[in-house]
Amino acid sequence: MSEFYLLVKIYILAFIPVFVAVNAVSVLPIFVGLTADLKPKKRNEVLSRSILTATLIAMAFIFVGKIVFNVLGVTVADFKIAGGILLFIMSVGYLLPGGIQRGKYIEKEDVGVFPLGTPLITGPAVLTTCLVLRDEYGLMPTLVSLIANVLVVWFIFANAGRIIKFLGKSGSRAFSKVGDILLAAFAVMMVRNGAIEIIRDFLR
Repeated sequence: MSEFYLLVKIYILAFIPVFVAVNAVSVLPIFVGLTADLKPKKRNEVLSRSILTATLIAMAFIFVGKIVFNVLGVTVADFKIAGGILLFIMSVGYLLPGGIQRGKYIEKEDVGVFPLGTPLITGPAVLTTCLVLRDEYGLMPTLVSLIANVLVVWFIFANAGRIIKFLGKSGSRAFSKVGDILLAAFAVMMVRNGAIEIIRDFLR
């Protein structure tokens, strides 16, 4: 019984950090904003691609992340800054008058892959957390916690259509703009955190 309790405790402890790192609730406004003008079928396609992308990237990173970073000489801080800059450019394009037209952009560029799949669902925080968890608890608890969290994200995003319906056309557009601002803020946060990490490493 004690061994079973310990095993359950390990899986719970592995689940919580990934859940916090993913933070699906805060990403939901961005998902709604990016898919508000889409038909339910297209929105479900974007959702499926984002979940698949997030899962594959995270799983691949669990197995080969450290090797790839060491070979390329890239750090997690570098990853944060690069992803943040790309996200910021995209969010500004949505916010400014005459910028990116959301519906056309989504048809041409698969936002299910970027920015939803990565770095919003599976970003530097999730990738780093997964690496730490593998060292701390082992491969299987890390994989199970990742898959469980991806299912949580899928459930939350799958109900985005109800949220859009509840808000109505005007409310969805307003919520969309809030999501764009959050996306820009998220991008700035990624760049800031990456820069702080680089400065700290330089000063050591």
